[in-house]
Amino acid sequence: MSVDPEVPPAGEEIHLPGPSLIPLALTVGITMILLGLTTTWFLAIVGGIITIVCLVRWVMDTRRDIDELPLEHHH
Repeated sequence: MSVDPEVPPAGEEIHLPGPSLIPLALTVGITMILLGLTTTWFLAIVGGIITIVCLVRWVMDTRRDIDELPLEHHH
């Protein structure tokens, strides 16, 4: 009876990202962009800055989480 190497062993820990406010802040930034396009450019610019900062932060956090995974999880 051979064990399939693709099937994870019973009880293996599943990685889930921690709680974060970044998705909420990203939503606020995108909403500010959309509102700013119809009202004032200042609001759109501030929303754009918030959106870019949130996206960069989210990517950095994701890369850090991936680097912390055990080596056999890297593809």
